[in-house]
Amino acid sequence: MFERVLIANRGEIACRVIRTCRRMGIHTIAVYSEADKDAQHVRLADEAWPIGGPRPADSYLRGDAILDVAKNSGAQAIHPGYGFLSENTGFARACTDAGIAFIGPRPESIDAMGSKAAAKALMEKHQVPLVPGYHGENQDGAFLAEQARKTGFPLMIKAAAGGGGKGMRIVRAEKEFADALASAQREAASSFGDTRVILERYVEHPRHIEFQVFGDTQGHVIHLNERECSAQRRYQKVLEETPSPFLTPERRKAMGEAAVAAAKAVNYVGAGTVEFIVGQDGTFFFMEMNTRLQVEHPVTEETLGLDLVEWQLRITAGEPLPLQQEQIHARGHAIEVRLYAEDPDQNFLPGSGKLRTLKLPAASRHVRLDGGVIEGDTVTIFYDPMIAKLIVYDTDRTQALQRLREALAECDIVGPKSNIAFLERLVRHPVVIEGRIDTGYLDRHLSEFLTGDAAPSDHVLFAAATAALLHDEKIIADSARHGDDPHSPWSRADAWRIGHAGKRIVALSLREQRYEIEAHGHDGNYQLQHGEARCEVHGARHAADVLSARFDGQGMRLPIIVDGERVSLHDIDGQRHAFARAAAFAWKSKEGAGGNQIIAPMPGRIVLVKAQVGDNVEEGQELLVMEAMKMELALKAPRAGTIESLSATQGEFVEADAVLVRFKS
Repeated sequence: MFERVLIANRGEIACRVIRTCRRMGIHTIAVYSEADKDAQHVRLADEAWPIGGPRPADSYLRGDAILDVAKNSGAQAIHPGYGFLSENTGFARACTDAGIAFIGPRPESIDAMGSKAAAKALMEKHQVPLVPGYHGENQDGAFLAEQARKTGFPLMIKAAAGGGGKGMRIVRAEKEFADALASAQREAASSFGDTRVILERYVEHPRHIEFQVFGDTQGHVIHLNERECSAQRRYQKVLEETPSPFLTPERRKAMGEAAVAAAKAVNYVGAGTVEFIVGQDGTFFFMEMNTRLQVEHPVTEETLGLDLVEWQLRITAGEPLPLQQEQIHARGHAIEVRLYAEDPDQNFLPGSGKLRTLKLPAASRHVRLDGGVIEGDTVTIFYDPMIAKLIVYDTDRTQALQRLREALAECDIVGPKSNIAFLERLVRHPVVIEGRIDTGYLDRHLSEFLTGDAAPSDHVLFAAATAALLHDEKIIADSARHGDDPHSPWSRADAWRIGHAGKRIVALSLREQRYEIEAHGHDGNYQLQHGEARCEVHGARHAADVLSARFDGQGMRLPIIVDGERVSLHDIDGQRHAFARAAAFAWKSKEGAGGNQIIAPMPGRIVLVKAQVGDNVEEGQELLVMEAMKMELALKAPRAGTIESLSATQGEFVEADAVLVRFKS
């Protein structure tokens, strides 16, 4: 077994690999960019070496710099994680040439399967079912347009060297093809340095089911069952689980055999994933093979009781597969979701910034957390904004979903916005509970999973106000106890006044809307009013982030986090509401971009300028395309009008809140 392993990655997967190596007694070597000098993977590794600037192209994609570190640090093997160089044939060969083991498949297998086009050609030879389309070498735009017409619409454009949903576009009409192709090629070039694409007939309402495969150097290949990843948004997996609620034993057997056959076709060694598109009638088509460990591998580990990183290390060191196919027996059900710094209500705009609060559920047999950041760390603009992976396990799917709901309710993130409320709505939705979701459902029905502009109910406002009152009273009481005169009436928090009952105003804001709740009373007994609605609160207590009280005689227990800046609570239906606390007698509306300008929503690079000064544009017309945090963002006109000035140029890096376009008044 290796004694010294370099991890050529960052964040969550680097920390994941380091943990297994430490358990196995292997010395770990990390690499880091300028943006990651204080990152957790740097702190967890036994040693860490700098490799360049913050952009991936200047650091984590620099195979030469990583190999130099490997040689200078005495690394015997390199684990590439996923993303970056994990499926780069040139890097895998360079490792071998340098006498350093690459913890992944042979370069020939990456060549055959790492390219979607090459993989489809190979599967075609081995009679694996394929979706109709084009996967050839001719990448001329006019030729591709002709192939699109032959394939028929709707169709899917995919980056040939891609993965993770990058460089993918659905095209439903011929007139949309040219723009979609250009956009897919730009994203493919940015993410993979390769503009080649393939075309596929788009299967309506498909399910995405993948099989984990493993091969060893002795020629043995097995599969470790399936993972269903049908809950997707813009081709990005949102929820992954095993076993699939859709597969019958017969379908599982057939697909598993096809996955093993695909791996054997390229003499596969190590961990890989064969992905299938599955129609509603159960027919399945080969989609692609990822020649690396997948982000969602923990659900497989939880149901099989295995460490797949350990398997990777042992197989690369020449050991045979630890188990044979008939020894693979799954137990229970596991589900994974990814906590991201993003704003679902703003088209999932990626976020960045310091994690002022990062509270996650405690790890247990039923709850696992794989993360790369802790409270106080910063989510940077240069990489994927994932905060952590939350994995739950239980005896069956119903219990696992309940575990997931409970675990999500315990999560609390302050700093950049997060997708926690979105995930909470997702795991309560009937299509998820009943196992009916397909890969396009979220995009077709996204509003069902978003908070939107719906106003909070009076019951929610009264609960939030009660928690705020209890918090403020405790703060003042604690301060009084340490003051000169703890019995002074001025040290009380009940708004007492001579001659009349005291009144307090609790001011809360949500999505820029202000709510005022009038309050009389103290010490957990209040008379509250919001507009015409009134409520009598008695026996209110707040401890361990839980509020218990009687509201108009009805007892309730609600999870609530409160401090001087916010109140975050779950109502009786489990929905999350996150209020900011506002000054009781002052209010300033937030000044946004208004209707006369477009501002940069975050730092990023302008990749396309589609308008000029003097142009008359329509509301919603796309004027700029911006690349930030591995995504393309379309910046559109807020209203119809004439462009007065344009401050952005193609290729320019802009800061957050920079004014890019101004309109004539």
